[in-house]
Amino acid sequence: MSSEPVVLHNPTERRYEIRVGGAVAVADYELEGDRMIFTHTLVPIALRGQGLAEKLVRAGLADARAQNRRVVPQCSYVAKFIERHAEYRDLLAD
Repeated sequence: MSSEPVVLHNPTERRYEIRVGGAVAVADYELEGDRMIFTHTLVPIALRGQGLAEKLVRAGLADARAQNRRVVPQCSYVAKFIERHAEYRDLLAD
């Protein structure tokens, strides 16, 4: 019986993480004032196809919303994700 992967926020490393076995999927970000800049999302090949990138990005965007931060999607995955999920577009920085 497998359990659902858990997203952990690692503020020291400025990233959201999901650890499965010895592999780690991450969504990296930087903070500038009230802006959360998503810079990179990486899911190791062995972990792809499980929706982990989506889980990471949803967690990061939820935190951005909770902290009243504006989002800058420098990462192409995050940009496409927001483009496809209108409920997050209000977070985009001008």
